[in-house]
Amino acid sequence: MLSLKVTNETSRLRAVVLGTAISNGPVPLIEEAYDPKSIEHIKAGTYPLEADMVKEMEAVAEIFKKYNVKVFRPKLIEDYNQIFARDIAFVVGNKFIKANILPDREQELEALQDVINLIHPDHIITPPEEVHIEGGDVMLFNDHIFIGTYKGDDYSSHITARTNLEGVKFIKELFPDKIVKEFDLAKSNIEPRDNALHLDCCFQPVGRDKAIIYKDGFRDESDYLYLVDLFGASNLFHISRDEMYNMNSNIFSIDENVVISEVKFLRLNTWLRSKGVIVEEVPYAEISKQEGLLRCSTMPLIRD
Repeated sequence: MLSLKVTNETSRLRAVVLGTAISNGPVPLIEEAYDPKSIEHIKAGTYPLEADMVKEMEAVAEIFKKYNVKVFRPKLIEDYNQIFARDIAFVVGNKFIKANILPDREQELEALQDVINLIHPDHIITPPEEVHIEGGDVMLFNDHIFIGTYKGDDYSSHITARTNLEGVKFIKELFPDKIVKEFDLAKSNIEPRDNALHLDCCFQPVGRDKAIIYKDGFRDESDYLYLVDLFGASNLFHISRDEMYNMNSNIFSIDENVVISEVKFLRLNTWLRSKGVIVEEVPYAEISKQEGLLRCSTMPLIRD
């Protein structure tokens, strides 16, 4: 059995699910895309090639091997996108919480059944139907659980709004001993530079007390100021609109002092190293064309 344990984003990683780009399927039609960045690349004829994405994900798998992390991969579904493991489920404490994802993506969760079979049934949580929540919107910081949501009246018309207020309420009830703080995120169905698809597209803790943040990813300035107060202004690395678009906040921590980051994130990687963090660089720019990066394609199961 797997003894699940995840209480933050940065403790030493022991076991993780890494998605797969093998048999990723043909370039989707515009109406089949789930986010504005994918649509942008479909229109431009620059949608990523399977071979390139497979290479990028295998580079991550090699780093996990280097750090002796147990890696689980989803069972392969022919011609199906299974890259973003974080969307379909996530672990909080010792609970494996299934996401109520877009109906078209339910097979992705079924492809993890071999992993789910290793988890004690009492620790597997299936939210009720009215709860919308995806792992990219759920961020753990010890006593805190941060949740990205969208509070606009037009929630249902945004395919980019993935976690509703019912999802926030559900987590609050499930973890009454945690400080659950929701953040109202900027959403756009048409402009990826103004769309925080998930919370990890505009914010993520690194190390013990630092974080990467994009101020304009938050619709309400008080949400942004909450994080400034919590982390301290000098501990925050502010990214630009273009850096947000390129997914600079979506790196992945193996330990408090080890991260996997995209090789082109020069400014961020320099800052991380200046703070004593080991930066394992990988090419991941092709995968980022689908509005997801390293955190989106990984689902931690056990951290020390």
